[in-house]
Amino acid sequence: MPLPLAMLILFGSAKLLAEIFVRLGLPAIVGEILAGAVVGPHALGWIAPNDTLTALADLGVMFLLFDAGLQLRAADLLGVAGVAAVVAAVEVAVTFAASWGAMAGWGAAPAASLLVSAALVATSVGVTATVLASRGLLDRRASRIILAAAVIDDVLGLIALAAAGSVARGRVNIPEVLLTATLAAVFTIAIAKWGATAAGRILPHFQSRARAEEAQFHIALALMFALAALAIYAGVAAIVGAFLAGMAVAEFSGARVRDLTRGVTELLAPFFLAGIGLKLDVTLFRSRSLLGLAALMLAVAVAGKLLGCLLGAIRLGWRDGLAIGLGMVPRGEVTLVVAQVGISLSLIGPDVYAALVFVTVASALLTPFLLKMAFPRTQ
Repeated sequence: MPLPLAMLILFGSAKLLAEIFVRLGLPAIVGEILAGAVVGPHALGWIAPNDTLTALADLGVMFLLFDAGLQLRAADLLGVAGVAAVVAAVEVAVTFAASWGAMAGWGAAPAASLLVSAALVATSVGVTATVLASRGLLDRRASRIILAAAVIDDVLGLIALAAAGSVARGRVNIPEVLLTATLAAVFTIAIAKWGATAAGRILPHFQSRARAEEAQFHIALALMFALAALAIYAGVAAIVGAFLAGMAVAEFSGARVRDLTRGVTELLAPFFLAGIGLKLDVTLFRSRSLLGLAALMLAVAVAGKLLGCLLGAIRLGWRDGLAIGLGMVPRGEVTLVVAQVGISLSLIGPDVYAALVFVTVASALLTPFLLKMAFPRTQ
C-alpha cells in the first residue's frame, strides 16, 4: 500500500472516530485507539502494522512526551520527586508480586511469569500525559506525581526486562542488571536535575547567533532527539529522554515553539494511539481460557497499581492516593516492547502475547474514564 494511502486510512479514521466520540461526550483518545482496531487486520483488514507506521508511532509518542514536558517546569517535577519515587517503588513491587502470583497460579513457567510481571509494571506515560493535558490537569500536584512516577516506572520496567533477559539465557547476570540500573538512574536524575540549568546556559548562546527562520524550534528539536538517543544508550526508553528534553527547554522556549510542537504532535500522535488498537487480535479471544487469562491480567494490572499507589501515597491522603493510582493504570509502549522481546525469546506464546496486548488496549481505553472520576471538574 502506498504510504500516503496508509497514512490517510490510519490518520483519517482516528480523527473521524475522535470527532464522533467528542460529539457523544466521550474522550477523543478512546476513539483514536479504537480506530486502529477497526481498520486493523483483525476487523476490516484495511491496514496492518508495518515498520513505517511503527516509526510514525514512535515519533508520535516522543512528541507527545516532549509537548507534555514543555508544559512543566523541572522544579515542579523535582518538588514531588521524593513522593513519586516512593509511590513508584511501592506500586511496582506490589504489581510485580501480584502479577507473578497470578501467572504462577495460572500455571505459567517461572521465566514467563517474570516477563509478564516486567511487562505489567510500566505505566504508559504517553497515554496518561495525553489525557491529563487534554483535561488541563498537568499543573495539579497529583498529576505531577503521576508523571514523575510513570517515568520511574519505565526505568524500573526496563531494568526488570534486563533481569528477565538474563533468566532467559539460563543465568542471572547480576553485574549486567546493576549496570543497566545504574546507567538508567544516573541519566534520568542528572537530566531532570541539571538539564534545565544546562539548557539555560547553552541554548541562548545558539539562539542569539542563529539566523534561520524558526531556529529556536530547530534547536529544541535537536535537543529532543539527542536526549532520546542518549536515553536508549543509557537503557531507558526514548520517550523518557524526550520528556526530559521538553522540561529542560520549557523555561527558555517561547509560545511559537509550543505552537509548532503542538502542530507536529497533532499530526503524529494519532499514529501512536491508533497503533495501539492496530495490534489487537480479537479473533484470539474466542478461546475461553485466553479470555480468562486476559481478564486476570487486566484485573491484576489495575488492582496492583491502585493498591500500590494507595500504600505509597498514604501520607497524602486516600483521595490523592486513589487519583494517582487511577492515573497509573494505562500500559503502553514499554509493555508492548517487553511483550515483543518475550515472544522473540520464546519465553511466552502467542496466547500470552495477545493477552498483554489486550491489557495495553483495555487499560488505555479505561484511563480517560478513570481520570475523569479521579479529577472531577469541580476540583
